[in-house]
Amino acid sequence: MNPTHLFILTGASRGMGLAMAQQLLQAGHHLLCISRQTNEALAAQARAAGLRLEQWSQDLAHSAQAAARLQQWLAQIQVRPASATLINNAGVIPAIAPLSALAADDVAGALRVDLEAPMVLTAAFLAATESWGVPRKVLNISSGLGRRPMASQAVYCAAKAGMDHYTRCLALEEARKPAGARVCALAPGVIDTDMQLQLRGADAASFPDRARFEQLKQGGQLDSPEVAARKVLAYLHSPGFGSEPVADVRG
Repeated sequence: MNPTHLFILTGASRGMGLAMAQQLLQAGHHLLCISRQTNEALAAQARAAGLRLEQWSQDLAHSAQAAARLQQWLAQIQVRPASATLINNAGVIPAIAPLSALAADDVAGALRVDLEAPMVLTAAFLAATESWGVPRKVLNISSGLGRRPMASQAVYCAAKAGMDHYTRCLALEEARKPAGARVCALAPGVIDTDMQLQLRGADAASFPDRARFEQLKQGGQLDSPEVAARKVLAYLHSPGFGSEPVADVRG
């Protein structure tokens, strides 16, 4: 039997996450998708081609529950894969408004999904696979907004900045281990997704950068989810993955 490469992907039900799932769904891969909702079209694609896909319906706002479930699932794998990769892609933005106008629950919920969940899932993944003796990677999907401040985006900017910096710390930790994982927080560029639609539809009085996002769309400067997914996965599979803990597909 040919060796299997394990991929675990969050936020796989739509947008770039779905495009990555469709591209990762191939012979020799075992794909686990963790999203609030499963995707029937993806399941049908896997069934038609006889490919290995599992989908969990899991709210990542309940991050400790998700991490415990993942660690237990990994512990039950009997035949070790040839490699194991975790892709933390799921993300949300709360209402697009100044921080002073946001409800505490909305702030807390977004931070749980955007920062807490990637951290606890990464911890669970690394702990469960450390003894496997196979190459391991953690890819955190970051954003240029983690490196550039923007009014009415304090929560999302802070979460992505936190993702970048925890990835830097994680890279130092894994480098000290004999077979540490390679890790990277990667900004995928600007993508034509529902999140961009939210930004373009925000109240201009509350979101002074709205015109910039409108111009990106009008100027044809947005990658499709499929194109963005190809760029991200090409970077993931490149020999230099992990050489820089924080990177951008645009260089």
